[in-house]
Amino acid sequence: MEFSIPRHLTAEMEGFREFLQGPMSSRLSDWHRQGELPREFFEQMGGGGWYGFDVSEGRWARRPALREALVAEELARISPGAAIAALAHADLGMMGVCLFGSEGLQRRYGPGAVSGRTVMCLGNTEGLAGSDVAAVAARAVPVSGGWRLSGTKSYVTNGAVADLAVVTAVTDAEASRSSRVSMFLVDLGSEGVRRTRLSKQVWVPSDLTRLEFQDVLVPEDHLIGPRGRGLQQVLSVFTHSRVAIAALTLGTAAGAFDLAVKRAVKRTAFGRPIADFQAKSFEIADLHAGIEAARLMLWKACWKVDRGAEFREEASLAKYLAVDIARKTAAWSADMFGAASVMRDHPIHKFPMDAWGSSLGEGTQDVQKLIIFREVMKRYR
Repeated sequence: MEFSIPRHLTAEMEGFREFLQGPMSSRLSDWHRQGELPREFFEQMGGGGWYGFDVSEGRWARRPALREALVAEELARISPGAAIAALAHADLGMMGVCLFGSEGLQRRYGPGAVSGRTVMCLGNTEGLAGSDVAAVAARAVPVSGGWRLSGTKSYVTNGAVADLAVVTAVTDAEASRSSRVSMFLVDLGSEGVRRTRLSKQVWVPSDLTRLEFQDVLVPEDHLIGPRGRGLQQVLSVFTHSRVAIAALTLGTAAGAFDLAVKRAVKRTAFGRPIADFQAKSFEIADLHAGIEAARLMLWKACWKVDRGAEFREEASLAKYLAVDIARKTAAWSADMFGAASVMRDHPIHKFPMDAWGSSLGEGTQDVQKLIIFREVMKRYR
C-alpha cells in the first residue's frame, strides 16, 4: 500500500490552500463574526471544483474520496463550520441523488449543484428519529401527479439557504420498518415549506434549521430510487458521508493542535517555553500519535472507497478515532490558551464545541461502536 499522496493531489491541495489563504480567509472571518454563511461560499467552492462530484454526460460522477478528504481536512483546520456546510451540500444532499437518483434528476440539477449555484441538504432527523434512523414520522401520501409531503425535520444543516432537500418520509405505514420509508428530492421553494433557523453555538457559521412541510407537492419523478427503499438509501448515504465527516473531524483536531503547539513554543512560564516542560511534551506526543493514527485509518477508508471495496467498518473506525482524538485535542488546546480561550472571537474558541458537534453528525460514538462490533462479529459467526 502506498502511503504518499499522489503528486497531482499534492498540487491540487496547494491550490486549495492558496484559495483558503487568499480572499476566502478574510471572508470566513467576517462570516464567523456574522454567524451566517452566505450562498457566495457555496459558489466559490463550486467554482473552484472543490466538491467531491463532477458531471459527465448528464450523470454525476464521484471524484476520489482521498481528494475530498484532503479538502475537508484543510477547510476544517480553519473553519469546521464552513466545512460542515460544504459536506452537507455534497456528501448528504448530492450524495443521495448521485447514488440513487434518476438520470433525469441528475441532468436537471447536476450542473447547478456541482457549481454551488444550487445548494442542497438532507432532512432525516426528527424528534424520535436520530440514532434510530427508521423512526421517521413525516408522511408522503400518493396523489395525482406525485406525493403530498407533511412532517418536520428537526436539525438540517444548510436548511436556511438550500434550494433542494433530500427528505425521508413514510410512504407505507403498515409495512415493516425496512420497507415503510421512501426518499424524495424536495424543492424548498415549494408552497407549504416553512424554515425556522435554530440558535446554536456549534459549527458556526453554518446554519441549523427546522424544516416543516405542510401538504407539499412533490412531483412523481422526484421520488429517489424505488418506493420503500428509503431507509437503506439514507443509511448508505450516511456510510459514504461518514468518511468525509471523519476528515472534517480530523481537520478540527489538526487545526486546534497547530494553534496550541505554536502557543506552547512561544509562551514562556517560569523562565522557559511551555513546550519544554515534560508534562506538556508528553501530551503533545500523545495527541500527535492519535491524530496520525486517525489519519491513517481515514486514508484506508478512502483507499477502499476509491477501489469500490466494502468500507462500512473502515468508515466507522475512521470517524470513531477522529472524534475521540478531536475531543481530546480541542480541550487540551483550549487549555493552552488559558482564559483567552473563552473569548468568542479567539481562534481557538470554536474548536472544542465543533469537536463536540462532530461526535453527533453521521452517528454518535455509540452508533459507531455498534457498527464496528457488527462488522467484527461477521468474522466470528
